[in-house]
Amino acid sequence: MKSESLRGYSLLSPTLLAMVLGLAMPLVVLITLSFWIQDYLDFIRTFSLKNYTDFFQKPIYIKILFKSIRMSGLVTIATVLLAYPMAYFIAFRVKHNKLVWLILITVPFWTSYLLRVFAWKIMLGYNGVINSGLLSLGILSEPLEFLLYNPTSVVITLAHAWAAFAILPIYVSLEKIDRSLLEASRDLGENVFMTFMRVTLPLSLPGVIAASLLVFIPTVGDYVTPALVGGPRGIMIGNIIQSMFGKALNWPLGAAISVMSMITVTLMVCLFIWGTHNFRKRVA
Repeated sequence: MKSESLRGYSLLSPTLLAMVLGLAMPLVVLITLSFWIQDYLDFIRTFSLKNYTDFFQKPIYIKILFKSIRMSGLVTIATVLLAYPMAYFIAFRVKHNKLVWLILITVPFWTSYLLRVFAWKIMLGYNGVINSGLLSLGILSEPLEFLLYNPTSVVITLAHAWAAFAILPIYVSLEKIDRSLLEASRDLGENVFMTFMRVTLPLSLPGVIAASLLVFIPTVGDYVTPALVGGPRGIMIGNIIQSMFGKALNWPLGAAISVMSMITVTLMVCLFIWGTHNFRKRVA
């Protein structure tokens, strides 16, 4: 037994070491840095709560953090609502060459993330594709100015950027559903809608939860998309953190904001998982 345990730990040790060095150590450094104070280019390595005090004393940080969570929540809802029908179609309607369909879904994501963001900037711009098309059709007399540099443009761009990451886990969850359960539901007199609500949706919730987490968690801290298509009104907490580590040269405060963002996102994720678990129990 000891030799088997040692063999198991020896096989696990490279992965464990990589996780510690790649995940745990950066978090330890970040948390430690958040309790320091920066004096121009020097760090004062004494324990201090000043950075957290500054975070709570300046409402702008909390306001932007919850604004980021709200925008990421909208991105998650939009992405899942768009991804679920596509995943459902592939899982239940496509009988052959499902792999081809999955590859076609990922084709737009073979290009750079920045290129896709710039593509949306061109489409939503004052003289972009959407405005030019509506003007040429005579629907508009002048271009729309609200399509770009606002929270809506950030939500649209992020929803497209993360669509494939939502489709794939939902598809896997739908594909694993035993089709005999759907047939049994129909035989017992349930219509198509109630079969979906009471059988398909609850059984696919693990995929929906995974897709939601894969979209929500990274988009809260995104700073590239808000910087390119958001403008001043579309700024998110990631832009504040990036500026603290960049132009502001206040790494400890940036670390403290990062830690508070991670804590808030963790609480939101726990509430989401708790809510979906209760929903699944009620439906079942």
